[in-house]
Amino acid sequence: MASTEEDFPRGGIDKKPTESKPVEERREVDNLFQSHDPPETKKRKGASKDDSKTAKKKKTAEPVTLNAQAKYVEILHLKNIKEGMLTLACVKEVADFDVVMSLPCGLQGFLQIANICDAYTKLLSEQLNARKTEEICSLDRIFRPGMVVRCVVLKLDVTKGGSLSIKLSINPKLLNKALRPGMLKSGMMLSGCVESVEDHGYLLDIGVGETKAFLPKQAAKDQHNNLEELKVGQNLTCRLDEVKGSGRVVRLSVNPTTLARTFADASHGWNLTNLQPGLLVKAKIKTVTKHGLFLSFLSFSGQVDFLHMEPEQVSTYSVGQEVQACILYIEPTTRLVALSLRSYLLQPGTLMDTTPATGDRIGEVVEGCKLTSTHNMSGAVLELPDNTRVFVHKNHLKEMEQTSEADKLLSIPELSCRILNFSTMEQIHFASLRKSVRDKPHFRYEDVQVGEVVGCTVTELLEHGMTVMLSGNLKGMVPKTHLSDILLRNPEKKYREGMKIKCRVLSVEADRKRVTLTRKKAMLESTLPVVSSYREAKPGLVCHGFIVSIKDFGCIVRFYNEIKGLVPLAELSSEPVVNPEEVFYVGQVVKVKVLQCEPEKERLLLSLKAVVEGDTAVEKAVPQVDLEVGQKCEAKVVKKSATCLEVAILPEAAPALLPTMHLSDHVSNCPLLWEALQEGDVISDLVCLSKSKENITLTKKPLVKWGLEQGLFAKAFADILVGMNLIGWIKKVMPYGVFVEFPCGIIGLAPKSALCDRFITDTATAYQEGQTVVAMVTTFDEEKQRFLVTLKVSEVTAPEGGGQALLLRGMRERRTVAEMLASRENSGVHQQLLALTVGQKLTLTVDVLEDGATFKSDELMGVTIATSKHHVIGVTLTTGQKVNAVILHVDFITAHIHVSVLPKLLAKKKSLTAASAHKVMVQHVDKDFTVVAFDNTAHLAVIHATDHVNTMFFEMEKVKPGTTLSVLVTDPACDELRGLPLVCVQRDAAQRRQPRPDRHQAKLSESETCAGHAYGKMLKGTVRTVKPTCVLVTLADGGTGSVHVSQMVDDVCIGSFPTSLVTVGGEVTVRVIGGRDATSQRFLPFSHPNFQYSIPELTLIQSKLDENVALKPVKPREKLSSFKVGQQITCFVSKYNADRKSLEVSIDPSLTGTVEFLDLLKDRKDASHPEKLYKMGQAVSATVIEASSKPHRFSLSLTGLKQLEQGIVTLGTVMYIDPNLGLLVKLPFAATGTVAMTDLMDCYLRDPLKAFSKDQMIRCFLLGNENGKWQLSLRHSRVSPGQPLKVKDPEVLSIDALKPGQLIRGYVKSVGELGVFVRLSGSITGRVLLHKATKYYANHKVMSQHLPASTLLTTKVISIDQKAQLVDLSLLSQDTDKSDIIPESLSLPLRLTGEQKEKYEAKKKKRKATLTEDQKVQADTVVKKKKKTKKAKKGRPDDSDSGVEVSCREEEDKSKVKTNNQGKPDQAGPARLQVAAGFSWDLGLNSLKPAMVDGEARDVDSSDGEDQEETDKPQKKSRQQQEQEEKEAEKALVQREAQLMNPGLRPQDAAAFERLLLASPNSSLLWLQYMANHLQATQIEQARSVAERALKTISFREEQEKLNVWVALLNLENMYGTEESLKKVFERAQQFCEPMPVFQQLADIYARSSKIKEAEGLYKTMVKRFRQTKGAWLSYGSFLLQQGQSDAASALLQRALQSLPSKESVELISKFAQLEFQYGDAERGRAMFDKILGTYPKRTDLWSIFIDLMIKHGSQKDVRALFDRVIHLSVAVKKVKFFFKRYLEYEKKHGTADSIQTVKEKALEFVEAKGTKAAC
Repeated sequence: MASTEEDFPRGGIDKKPTESKPVEERREVDNLFQSHDPPETKKRKGASKDDSKTAKKKKTAEPVTLNAQAKYVEILHLKNIKEGMLTLACVKEVADFDVVMSLPCGLQGFLQIANICDAYTKLLSEQLNARKTEEICSLDRIFRPGMVVRCVVLKLDVTKGGSLSIKLSINPKLLNKALRPGMLKSGMMLSGCVESVEDHGYLLDIGVGETKAFLPKQAAKDQHNNLEELKVGQNLTCRLDEVKGSGRVVRLSVNPTTLARTFADASHGWNLTNLQPGLLVKAKIKTVTKHGLFLSFLSFSGQVDFLHMEPEQVSTYSVGQEVQACILYIEPTTRLVALSLRSYLLQPGTLMDTTPATGDRIGEVVEGCKLTSTHNMSGAVLELPDNTRVFVHKNHLKEMEQTSEADKLLSIPELSCRILNFSTMEQIHFASLRKSVRDKPHFRYEDVQVGEVVGCTVTELLEHGMTVMLSGNLKGMVPKTHLSDILLRNPEKKYREGMKIKCRVLSVEADRKRVTLTRKKAMLESTLPVVSSYREAKPGLVCHGFIVSIKDFGCIVRFYNEIKGLVPLAELSSEPVVNPEEVFYVGQVVKVKVLQCEPEKERLLLSLKAVVEGDTAVEKAVPQVDLEVGQKCEAKVVKKSATCLEVAILPEAAPALLPTMHLSDHVSNCPLLWEALQEGDVISDLVCLSKSKENITLTKKPLVKWGLEQGLFAKAFADILVGMNLIGWIKKVMPYGVFVEFPCGIIGLAPKSALCDRFITDTATAYQEGQTVVAMVTTFDEEKQRFLVTLKVSEVTAPEGGGQALLLRGMRERRTVAEMLASRENSGVHQQLLALTVGQKLTLTVDVLEDGATFKSDELMGVTIATSKHHVIGVTLTTGQKVNAVILHVDFITAHIHVSVLPKLLAKKKSLTAASAHKVMVQHVDKDFTVVAFDNTAHLAVIHATDHVNTMFFEMEKVKPGTTLSVLVTDPACDELRGLPLVCVQRDAAQRRQPRPDRHQAKLSESETCAGHAYGKMLKGTVRTVKPTCVLVTLADGGTGSVHVSQMVDDVCIGSFPTSLVTVGGEVTVRVIGGRDATSQRFLPFSHPNFQYSIPELTLIQSKLDENVALKPVKPREKLSSFKVGQQITCFVSKYNADRKSLEVSIDPSLTGTVEFLDLLKDRKDASHPEKLYKMGQAVSATVIEASSKPHRFSLSLTGLKQLEQGIVTLGTVMYIDPNLGLLVKLPFAATGTVAMTDLMDCYLRDPLKAFSKDQMIRCFLLGNENGKWQLSLRHSRVSPGQPLKVKDPEVLSIDALKPGQLIRGYVKSVGELGVFVRLSGSITGRVLLHKATKYYANHKVMSQHLPASTLLTTKVISIDQKAQLVDLSLLSQDTDKSDIIPESLSLPLRLTGEQKEKYEAKKKKRKATLTEDQKVQADTVVKKKKKTKKAKKGRPDDSDSGVEVSCREEEDKSKVKTNNQGKPDQAGPARLQVAAGFSWDLGLNSLKPAMVDGEARDVDSSDGEDQEETDKPQKKSRQQQEQEEKEAEKALVQREAQLMNPGLRPQDAAAFERLLLASPNSSLLWLQYMANHLQATQIEQARSVAERALKTISFREEQEKLNVWVALLNLENMYGTEESLKKVFERAQQFCEPMPVFQQLADIYARSSKIKEAEGLYKTMVKRFRQTKGAWLSYGSFLLQQGQSDAASALLQRALQSLPSKESVELISKFAQLEFQYGDAERGRAMFDKILGTYPKRTDLWSIFIDLMIKHGSQKDVRALFDRVIHLSVAVKKVKFFFKRYLEYEKKHGTADSIQTVKEKALEFVEAKGTKAAC
């Protein structure tokens, strides 16, 4: 009523004012809405009259002085933030719909997407209302982290947690609302947002009346470097260059240099109302204080707090000094102006650092801090050990309930703090000294570990789950399926806001600030291992998971961190499972066993059956080795079989297979190599060929390995393309063709017609199994997963080298076989054969003359020497004759030597010259290799039988002895052939392929051209398409040509885009330089033997368009080999490969290079968005890192570095974090390095590795290189030497830097019997002997428990041994002034030495002498019992006698002697159960423990060590003990009874449920809990039986209780039953309950379980059966709107209006309109309400509903319009007054002072119009 009287005062109609009193009569009406405080009539007791008068005078006379100088300088506090406050802010984070802003003094605000500007909001509305609109610029393109903007505090909201949330706005209309067009002056600096993009510039909204602000495009380029044009909504700080038309039109500029020189001037007309933050002013210092400065500028005063003074100039500020300052914020009430002197705020447009140079330290607990200064009203400044300054707010100097004592903190030498956040505006960390904050286990999302159990507080229940608060401000989400072991229908009954619960962490996404938890009991209480990655899922591991999906082929089980695995149908149960959905349900927790795991493919095979059966045998698992297809390795031969070698990959010893056919490309060499290899031999240079679940297959075929290195293979069937050339091998020969296998197990078919260029009849004579071939894909059937290939020599591309390369590889392999056989034991014969070569002459003795001849040799023993009949023609031989012979072939396996005695082969050799042509004759053929003899030179040579791998077997057989061939000598004496000449066979013209071009000719002949344009031909064309990397040209003949970006101009400017030089439609003259392959689109020069093209490659370079200039084709390999490491070249950006994190660049059409991630970046800030650094087609300057043609590698760098050198600083990424050693870092140029623990920072921390994470970008200093691995340092003094900071822990480069007595810190390396080893640097380790480590007697095992690896310690250098390079250290307290490493709570014996030991012994003797004889006897008895106790108890740390008694033991003995002297008997008899409060058989006896007196409680541990005889003796209990036992037993029984009687306690077993059901048989809640208990244990039938019992037991009068059970049964059948069982339950439920609720409940169940079709069918049945029931139509309508079927809902409404009585129409339409607001289209709901209220305007109840809905769903403009309608209704005055109240309340909550005043004026008009009725 008070508020009513205030807003609507009572009173009659005022009389018309007379001329004498016009003002007084009107004043009462004008003050209608002003509050009138009643005057105080009573005085305070004891107060004098003078006091009251003085108080009244002060109250009325004290004026509010604006912009007055404060008494002291303090920082901006949260309590000073007011709505309407103007302040500077810095962008901290950019999300999808809001921006996190950093405010002054560590505060934080939020800028929502709707509070940017009107133009951007309008664009958003258009996007929502229409499909095709202008593209909206996302927030991350408008705002960048570090951007400084002006903003206004829009609203202060209180969150559910009670904290204050600051909502900001940068809308220029709010920022500059105090400005008018006439106030604008040239030179003023304002902020605005882009309103629209015009042809020549941009229109900006500066929020000043009707002023049009224009920014020319040329002026915009000054700030944005012509990268992208400005977008609508983009915020800019501008300078007014020109003002026209009394401020109606202004021209702007955004040049950063000009803005930095623009200062606010008195001529601009600035006042306290329109003063803006961000203005630069020239000020004069008035007062210098400890806490800040007082300044004067223009005609105002301002202040600068200590955080915004330049740290280096604090001591130089003086009174009268002129400084440049920036306005930071203006308080709206006092008009206090805060300024900043920081240099980064004096440069408008400069991006600020959102992360400090020292790295992200938020959450870090720092010890050893020193308080440097205190500021009473603000806080204090701390100095960290590394000299970094941090600020502690005054609220964080103490605990919440304590009083602030900042001065006392100055006396504390060292403090501990926790870093809270980093304030961008002040560039300083904020910290806290509160112990409660320091001890928080989870401060950041990174601190939350997957799998840990955490305590949480329930904050809110949502539809999809429950939000909880972990600790501090960390939020987590418990999904709906994880609220319990079963799906809860009403979770609000189990959980309430503020409830304390325990959860287990399922996954953590720190970057998205998301934590997912579970409340499933089985997961929460599980003690099994936590599987959070695929690599942790080792075969045989048993763990808990939960089912997320049930398929026909099995169940999918999820673990932690979204790790998923499959339980196949056969592994679900030992019994056959036909339909898994009948046995399992989604969300069920199961215990599974890992059978197989493939981490690289993220596949996991699980079993439920193996866990149930207790099967311990682990199935054969995939080898756990990190090996990819194409990766090199080495292996050890384990076992030999006829078809393959079983090997073990080193060093993991993972099993693999090496088929015999994969030992060589030569089929004839494979058995030789197989024979030479033995078990235990190590084979190097192997390559992974394929990897499957069963095994890994390796290969040693050189051509296959080359294909894998070149990428000529398909990883999967989807990667196969028609026209692709692949290298494979013959798998199987069939009559209709041959099957060719390729890497990764892919198999294709080569039909009989595609095997050869000519017709063949028998495929068995064409190819051999295992033969290496080159195939080209011709046909591809994706549906059937089949493809055909061709092996025709004329259609495939052969590897370079031809027959010569095959020959050299084959001969090299045979040489390897010979060396391996000769290296064996007892291999004298093979050693002799190893020394022989083809062409070597021997002196032999003829042995046998038959079919040629056999010989004997005096030097070669155990070998067979023979010649064929062809090699004795014309030579007469006799047995025993001595002859000379020449070696043709040596068979190392059979030890057989083939020789010839022909005179022409034994003649004197004549010299051969390179490139000379000769005729040769075949002398000997050995499968793949042939020995030939030169005519008239007596030279022998070895040639390969074929010059192509695809040559068929029968073609090889055509080469026979006596065949004449033509050869060309390549090398007269080849070293690899042991001096034999290397020749090239010249084939006949019919056999040769297309002739190769003459490289010395300038133009190609007609034979060197093909169907297309000739090489070098000049053409005319028209530009058709311009792309960043190429230009497509339409030629005169209608064809299309391509111009690569490198072929545009002669001289390319770095950073330019050459293709932009031409325009579409332009006429160009081009020249042909090559073409693109028809199938692979790969560039091929005209010199390529397989050249065929469909698109000619052209050039536009002027120097090449001269026909007189000859163009010589250059092969890509030749061009690649011409580059040298370190060479600077110009290349063009092709694309950024996000998967490989590399940039692909092209040098010319045929050559592409790669820039790795680390070779791409120059600054760590660019690591988050490397793809934005360069654009496609941009010319860049690169440095060659590696240029290799075999294998093909072309690596470049854009950083300017040529190589890694000692002493430089470079970027790196963390590859691995070793908790004991440090970091493994990936460096540029494919190098790696390590960072020792002591090189991580200049000031050691307790957990230094916590600041690093995998793939984190860091700056490294290169210390040195050892064994190809760099030693790195991350110390700030190394990485940033130009920014010197205090180094608390200096580097120890050598032992010479250490001195005895020096205190030095280090990290524990290990603890052993020899002592504690402490790492002082990367190369120096010190040792602490055990007696120098602690003052207690402790062995190394105890020490290792308290000194884990990497523990930070302070040590003292005791001695240094220079010769042995040893450093002895001490950890004793007297040496280090630190506490002992062993806690005193362990009660370990002290290690007494010297005088202390002597004094102790003397004191012990004196004490023994004073004992009486009786005391000595009793003392001896105690000692004996004590020794027996020691024997019974093992494992205590003081089992062994150390030789020194400690004082604590002495006191214990003394107390025992004293006890025995008092004569108390030893009561060791058995305790009796005392029952005082009745007894229940339901109570387990174990829960009733007898009470123990204090003495028994202390001696209970040692009672087992008493003598058995003494224990068996019964002992009397004292009355006190008996009474105590009775009380304890009674208390236990009372507690147990209370538990049993507690109705809120949920039972845990069937017996408990049965007991409670006896007491409450009609409670449906209890029955439903009983059912849930069975469902939790997957006992579906038992749950059904419980439901049937409930229906029979519950009284027929309890209709609602029975209905609850029926609904639960329907739910059960819907989830676990069949359609038939559900239908039967539904029919029964209709018989026993009201049908309408049953229909409604089943429809809801269908809708919740996403059975939309069934739900819709049921609703249709329901509205037919209950057409006279309004609820049926409303339910159906709600369902349709929730499904998005608005039109169907409208049609349903019309049907309902026809079916229901007319009196229900208004309410029905109203309900449907409300549903439209809630689920459908708000505009449609609004139209429906307008239609109803147009017919029934006096239904104020409908008006109220309409207003509520519009407030919730409509805009403020629409709400005000609705209020204006309702207050003008022709209804009762009281009702209108009610709406006026609501109107005023709405404006007070959502409006402004002006809008509130407007409502009051309307109310005043209403009062005047209605007269007395309105006033009553």
